[in-house]
Amino acid sequence: MPSETHGKFIWCELMTSDTDAAARFYQAITGWTVGSMPMPAAADGMPGMTYHIFNTQAGSQTCGVAGMMDIPEAMKGQLPPNWTGYVAVDDVDGMARDFAQAGGAIMRPPEDIPGVGRFSVVADPHGAVLCLMTPAPMDTPPPEPEPGTPGTFGWHELMAGDGEEAFAFYSKMFGWTLDHAIDMGAMGRYLIFAHQGQAIGGMMTRPPHVPVACWSYYINVPAMAPAVAAITEGGGQVVNGPMPVPGGSVIVNAQDPQGAYFSLVASAA
Repeated sequence: MPSETHGKFIWCELMTSDTDAAARFYQAITGWTVGSMPMPAAADGMPGMTYHIFNTQAGSQTCGVAGMMDIPEAMKGQLPPNWTGYVAVDDVDGMARDFAQAGGAIMRPPEDIPGVGRFSVVADPHGAVLCLMTPAPMDTPPPEPEPGTPGTFGWHELMAGDGEEAFAFYSKMFGWTLDHAIDMGAMGRYLIFAHQGQAIGGMMTRPPHVPVACWSYYINVPAMAPAVAAITEGGGQVVNGPMPVPGGSVIVNAQDPQGAYFSLVASAA
């Protein structure tokens, strides 16, 4: 029987070509503060590096919400700047095999991050990439902000090769359930999925202007207008929105100055 955390998004990570510039850009939009920690060399020969942590304030608590790292030297020119999500699973090795056996792929075999957990990079059958992780046990887990807290990730969205097939795949892998569907006419259905009864994201068949199947991640901001201004002032680009969506929110899809795609969500009130 899977645990309650199996299938939960627990982290987001930015790989970028300029961590200093990216830190300034996202700080201006989200109010994040940035810390750093040294990481040892990986078992596969990947050299050690500095890993950056994006933090947000939740009441009196400072909470880490995302990470950032330089694109590894071996991947430069092959991997563009991007955001990736981490999903908690009970058994990384077994789940990576399940992805591959169900038509997906293992992009990076399971390995340990000392003191953090065991992870793997996988792709679903349509090529959308995310990370799996079994976190290391903690005596005192860090505080978890309330849903909707500014600076946290409030939505997880998949533009799939086929939305219905993707939902069936992830439902099998992670136990996600269908919360409800929104009929989008010629664009098909927008499938809102839930983890442990809480809606956490949506998926649909990607429209023609989206070149590949991909995940995107929505950061909660307190108000959209100043966030949009910070995007343009910081050298980023709004590619869609601001646009109202069901539920009383407004969203923006954008690219940062290094080219990584990200999204924002705020209350429309």
